[in-house]
Amino acid sequence: MVTALAAEQAQLLVDSRCELGEGILWCDRRKLLYWTDILAGRLWRFDPASAHSRYWQLQQALGCLALAEDGRLLLGLAKGLYSADPEAHLHSDALPLQLLAAVEADDPHTRLNDGRADRAGNFVFGTKSEHADGRRAGRFYQWSARHGLRPLGLPQAAIPNAICFSPDGGRMYFCDSPDGRILTASYNAGQASTGEVEIFATLAEAGVEPDGAVVDDEGGLWNAQWGAGRVLRYTPDGTIDRVIELPARQASCCVLGEDVLYVTSARIGLDAPVLDAEPSAGGVFTLSGTGVRARVDRVVLP
Repeated sequence: MVTALAAEQAQLLVDSRCELGEGILWCDRRKLLYWTDILAGRLWRFDPASAHSRYWQLQQALGCLALAEDGRLLLGLAKGLYSADPEAHLHSDALPLQLLAAVEADDPHTRLNDGRADRAGNFVFGTKSEHADGRRAGRFYQWSARHGLRPLGLPQAAIPNAICFSPDGGRMYFCDSPDGRILTASYNAGQASTGEVEIFATLAEAGVEPDGAVVDDEGGLWNAQWGAGRVLRYTPDGTIDRVIELPARQASCCVLGEDVLYVTSARIGLDAPVLDAEPSAGGVFTLSGTGVRARVDRVVLP
């Protein structure tokens, strides 16, 4: 049970006040954090050594991102995948983009949401339903420089999230957030195929949804839980063994940077009394001394 575990407390690192902070990444080569404020269309960058942060304003919602082997980033904007080189444009407000693949360009009722590099250099992501009734119109895809866009044989989703992979790359975790369950299936990166879908964990509390996730080198899955202001770590058999709380109820995504946990959050939908009580909502939070690390995966770009 969650309540039986002593909670660790995350601290505010960047007071970014994102409307919908998400998709946080740790670059081990440059020692930098990147994340998105999805609906604001902002790509954020933070340097822990200098405590300097900045963002680039984009022209579409930015749902997800990934590090690339050559130092660039892959950006999942509302209706397509793009490459960009923010480190080459540190002193510019403009960030040039190069289209890699259009995604569901003929469907005005979906946009890209969560995504993560797999262990083999591909990018796996989902599209979110923008239908007013929340119908499951979103789909899961793999993109690679070699094969382009390939659909994954997973159930359609309203809000795809929690995409991450086991240490050996042979198992994928994911969810449809409103369902309140984290799912898993075997995953073949070369064939862009998945096996039978199984339930990995169920969130039983009303108003609490699984969001962004990452898997550490021990196979533990860290999941940011929207509505609960926390990150839970699940062992490979689905047992909860750690609880990290943050002073912002809308925890949205997490990443491990060496021995440190970083967590994004959101302000969207919170009224004035809640924001008065949670002034750091939308910020990035951190917990040092996790005792575990996670592999940093990168996509291969053309």
